[in-house]
Amino acid sequence: MDTSRTLDLRLSGRPAPDEVARLCALLDAAEPGDVLCELGGLDGAGLAAVDALARLRLAARRRGHRLTFRGAGPELRALLDFAGLGDLL
Repeated sequence: MDTSRTLDLRLSGRPAPDEVARLCALLDAAEPGDVLCELGGLDGAGLAAVDALARLRLAARRRGHRLTFRGAGPELRALLDFAGLGDLL
């Protein structure tokens, strides 16, 4: 990956485990750099979304990426705060 470019990811609908695994594999394969993950297409806030964000953050950190989430709605923000993961956003 060209480190001058941002890797763009998108979560939409209800994140399925295979989709999250695919995105984590993309992070693992890419050279360390900036990653932007768009969350505006998620269907509501739920544990599947919390799990997906936590897994993506772990994968990004392992590989040395700077991951930024964008477009999280107030419900997802509140759920992440409640779960003690508010620092993900």
